Amino acid sequence: MNNEEVTAGYFPAMEGMPSGKTFKPSKALRNKYWFSAISIALGLWILVLAGFYGISYLIALDDGWNHAAFISQWLGFVNYWTFIANMVWLIPMLIGIPVYINSIEYSVISESGEASPEIYVKKGLVNITRKHVPFRTITNISSRAGPIDRLFSIGTVEIQTAGFSGGPSGQGGPEEKLEGITFFEEVRDFILQELRKFRDPYVVGTEVVHPREDPVPRMSDSLDDEMLITLREIRSVLERIDQKLDKEEK
Repeated sequence: MNNEEVTAGYFPAMEGMPSGKTFKPSKALRNKYWFSAISIALGLWILVLAGFYGISYLIALDDGWNHAAFISQWLGFVNYWTFIANMVWLIPMLIGIPVYINSIEYSVISESGEASPEIYVKKGLVNITRKHVPFRTITNISSRAGPIDRLFSIGTVEIQTAGFSGGPSGQGGPEEKLEGITFFEEVRDFILQELRKFRDPYVVGTEVVHPREDPVPRMSDSLDDEMLITLREIRSVLERIDQKLDKEEK
């Protein structure tokens, strides 16, 4: 029986949030994990062979035995058991990776297509974690695409909050991340637009936010030009996200 853990932000998640417009990581994330697991297995095999050659060579120098004959006699044995040891963990890993990735769900858009008040992340197979990160608690948002990510055309959106911010030492990494999505830059920009409603200089990477002057004086019962501009930008970002989601489903 699965154990389910619900992790909330500073206040409970809003009703209906998990059933909003959820999306899953790209299948390229599965390929990335497979690539990483196979690379680790190959790396371990190379290390074992290098250690075998090195140790046998050093022993041959001291004892004066036939190094080539020893390698020829035991190389097959070492290769066989290294292969078996790698398969013990690699095969379950290759099988479990797609199942794990299929369990992941993200959401930043409500059922109506508007911005949700929180970022929703569901992960896990045995211990299922549903985390709700309210927009108002986010202190930093950034995107990252490493060499392997770029190889598979995916990236990650990393999120830090006021109550976490990388842990006590500041080196624990982000509190939450949306990993393995092809439209990660659009998601990052959409969240930034929402964060800027709080009038704080939320930035991504080396982005510089300059002080902005209001288009019109803020008066009671007046039309807020900035709000209209922001709503248009959000609509544009939502349309791009929906288009990319449609392409991935096809």
